[in-house]
Amino acid sequence: MSRTSSWALYKRLLGYVQSEWRSFALAVVGYAIYAASSTALAEMMKRLIDGIQHPDASFRYFLPLFVIFMFATRGVGTFLGTYFMSNVARNVVHKLRCQVFNHMLHLPGRFFDMHSSGHLISRVTYHVEQVTGAATNAITVILREGLFVIGLIGYLLWTNWLLTLIFLGVTPLIGLVVRYTSKRFRRISRRIQNSMGEVTHVASEALTGYRVVRTHGAEEYEKRRFEAASAYNREQSIKEAMTKATSTPVIQLLIALALAGLVWLAMAPELMAAMTPGEFVAFITAASLMAKPIRSLTDVNSIIQKGLSAAQELFGLLNRPAEVDEGTLAPHRFAGNVHFENVRFSYAEDQPEVLKGIELEVPAGQMVAIVGRSGSGKSTLMSLLPRFYRPTEGRILIDGVDIQDYQLSPLRQQIALVSQQVTLFNTTIADNIAYGWPDTPREKVEEAARAAYAHEFIERLPNGYDTIVGDNGVMLSGGQRQRLAIARAIFKDAPVLILDEATSALDTESERYIQRALEVVCRNRTTFVIAHRLSTIERADRIVVMEQGNLIESGTHAELLQKEGAYASLHQLQFQEEA
Repeated sequence: MSRTSSWALYKRLLGYVQSEWRSFALAVVGYAIYAASSTALAEMMKRLIDGIQHPDASFRYFLPLFVIFMFATRGVGTFLGTYFMSNVARNVVHKLRCQVFNHMLHLPGRFFDMHSSGHLISRVTYHVEQVTGAATNAITVILREGLFVIGLIGYLLWTNWLLTLIFLGVTPLIGLVVRYTSKRFRRISRRIQNSMGEVTHVASEALTGYRVVRTHGAEEYEKRRFEAASAYNREQSIKEAMTKATSTPVIQLLIALALAGLVWLAMAPELMAAMTPGEFVAFITAASLMAKPIRSLTDVNSIIQKGLSAAQELFGLLNRPAEVDEGTLAPHRFAGNVHFENVRFSYAEDQPEVLKGIELEVPAGQMVAIVGRSGSGKSTLMSLLPRFYRPTEGRILIDGVDIQDYQLSPLRQQIALVSQQVTLFNTTIADNIAYGWPDTPREKVEEAARAAYAHEFIERLPNGYDTIVGDNGVMLSGGQRQRLAIARAIFKDAPVLILDEATSALDTESERYIQRALEVVCRNRTTFVIAHRLSTIERADRIVVMEQGNLIESGTHAELLQKEGAYASLHQLQFQEEA
């Protein structure tokens, strides 16, 4: 993101407060009441001193009632301001957090390839809180203390305008200090936010992969990695605290010097003659009362700079274009004819091609197996079908229509994906099978589970279909997780199915169950099977062999063995390994 001006950022930020204008207006009223009643303290001092010099009966009753009224009014103002501004703050947090999360769900696949999950989670949690601090906490202080300062200056001008102008002569110096600290706060805040992302990233990796960490004895390594990330965060936070701790006393000293000069001038005989003792005390009281709100207003600078730095990150994320969806057609159900037409693909302009002119036509209902060594481009080719990526050249047709012409969401509804790395959510088995359709009748869920040969093991679980599977299905075996993924694909009932290494890394019994389940799920569907074990794809209608992004062989199992080419070599090598 280009360096946007602070005002442009802040203006966009305040747009989120705009919809909460009723609560915001009540908060402003509250802080105005607070400022007026707090300013009245100086007037109270004036009346107290003048009343002591010239006492009368009414004064004795008036002053206590004035004190009670002043503090009661101040309490009402504080309540209105604090409560309604907190209401604005939480609504802004909720709105901004949801907007950032929702936008992330629609960003292209390449965005997630380039960013770690830890840094992205940090933006939804830590960054949003920082931004909201600038939008609401800062405004709270600016309104409350700012109105108080305006009230005090008005009172000082009304009491003695000449002395007030002399007192305000220190303002430009305070402005210079604030300007310097603003730049420093913004710079340090950006580092703190990046380091928070790194802390989240390191912790997330180590805790998610705790089994690998422990089996490799890497606990000490991960501790050092986390400590380094946390130490950098601490170092930057200390710098921020140092800046804040230095700037506040400097500003207070400038105010104290101005106040000292004010007292010295005010005590000049010619000025004292023009003011009553009460007015003199009230003037000094009002000037002294300015020290606290001015200090608070300078402290708020750090909150604003943190927020602006976080806003720059968040708005940069929100400005990123979502996945391109220029399609206008919404298919009801595909027949399933798929044609890859001279498809080329590279992950970036400066990177080599991963796919080099793939030409492949698959009639509806056929099962096509894709084999080849690791890195040959099998998974990348299948990633193009649901438009996780766009081909660099060429096009992919389904039922004779370029997939770019289909609306994105309806297109993906027509494609089911079962991969080796099964993703399960920490909810019930039923919710995982009917993912995205929470109100589905239980009978339909059970029907899909039976077809995937999963019903038997589900029934044996403590709570059956209501069993919580744990984080990514940690409570289940690999074969059970895979069968749930197949049940999900059966439940989706999509006409195009992609099986990406769905049976690798499973024991023989689990593989037998899953082979049976796959026979069910593949019926009347156009199926693409990326396979490592060649024994599992012998019955495929066609087998294609890929090597270094090229499609080099195509045919049935028997035909390819007769050719004695790349497939025959792979088959022989695997047969020898198994033997």
